[in-house]
Amino acid sequence: MQTVLVANRGEIAVRIIRSCKKLGLKTIAVYSENDEKGLHVRLADESVCIGPRPADKSYLNIDAILAAAKAYRADLLHPGVGFLSENDAFAEACAEAGIRFIGPQPASMRVLGDKEAARKTMIANGFPVVPGSDGIVESVKEAVQAAKCIGYPLMIKAAKGGGGKGIRIVEDACALEREFPLVRREAELAFGDGSVYLEAYLPEARHIEVQILADMHGNVLHLGTRECTLQRKNQKLIEEAPAANVPASTLAAIEHTAVEIARAVDYQNAGTVEFLLTKDGRFFFMEMNARIQVEHPITESIFGLDLIKAQIQVALGHHLLISQENLIPRGHAIECRINAESPAENFRPSPGVIKSMQLPGGNGIRIDSGYASGDEISPYYDSMVLKLIAYADDREEAIRLSSAALHELSITGIEHNAELAYAMLSDADFRSGTVHTKWIEQSFLPRFLRGRT
Repeated sequence: MQTVLVANRGEIAVRIIRSCKKLGLKTIAVYSENDEKGLHVRLADESVCIGPRPADKSYLNIDAILAAAKAYRADLLHPGVGFLSENDAFAEACAEAGIRFIGPQPASMRVLGDKEAARKTMIANGFPVVPGSDGIVESVKEAVQAAKCIGYPLMIKAAKGGGGKGIRIVEDACALEREFPLVRREAELAFGDGSVYLEAYLPEARHIEVQILADMHGNVLHLGTRECTLQRKNQKLIEEAPAANVPASTLAAIEHTAVEIARAVDYQNAGTVEFLLTKDGRFFFMEMNARIQVEHPITESIFGLDLIKAQIQVALGHHLLISQENLIPRGHAIECRINAESPAENFRPSPGVIKSMQLPGGNGIRIDSGYASGDEISPYYDSMVLKLIAYADDREEAIRLSSAALHELSITGIEHNAELAYAMLSDADFRSGTVHTKWIEQSFLPRFLRGRT
């Protein structure tokens, strides 16, 4: 029996462990001192503590994780999402230790992990990218000069960024001069690299992404699109698949481009190519995430596939056994991220112990969570409590099913954002598809908060 070490925590670790069990694989959970009683630890066959609560001393500690993998003779390692999932040095270290990394090759990760290097690669291959600086911008003076060619508004972006961090939108030169050093400092603290570049900001654009799956034998497939436009501070809150209210020809062009991008960087395993779609139908490459995405369940729902299982099979060298022609999406799926936070108090984090958690169910409802009643939401890590996924025959039915499930959901002991998600699903703009990446902050939140006063 082969053994998989799961180098993560929370709901994604639970998700991976469950797919491993389906494949008859033994699982090893790693945990910090904070997570000794975590659900992923309880579900794994074996577990090992890799350090104290801070992530840099546990879930980001490559030496500790590899020591655990060697001690328990792991054959494979799944990095999950966040933490070390897109760290090429970690992937290389796994290979050197004789452990199969369930993800892309380090060379692909290096190109894609550096946002400016990825931009240059896309430009060199003729793919559409958002206009921006020619490379890394080293100083405020250089930034102001580059902005004259790009135009305002624009974004200052961390070259090694991810997860919505290291991004600021500026409207003029004064704001650029003020925010530039702040973004560099934030990038240095978050990613260990203060390099930034500039990119035009496309107002009222939508965020559309394409799920990619590729094996070691040159086969590259796409699994349709996902709409990830509903964001707050670049953090996704609600996603749906497939993207709605987009012409079929545009979706087909986006999907084809995503496959060609994956081929251009010799991509293997699961990955996601992200695009910005403008009001006039143009689309631009934004980035490619070299890992499984948090929102992967909605793609699984409409295609009837287990993407974690597929990741493991690709890492073991198996051919993809399905053709693009046979990948036919059916129905519509929506995912709501339920976070421990208080929207009414400027999204103040709400860590604490979950006193009770009553989960919705029924046909078409799926809950992915790393917690149960009595578990603690720690201030040390991501605040997501669960993902509520609703699958139905069409978008309207999926919206109704999601709304009913949110109404049924009950969590006590912590504040959470289920009421916010319910209100978004009920909003006329959302239902008509007239939303953009800043819609929540600019249009929806003021209305939502006024309605609570």
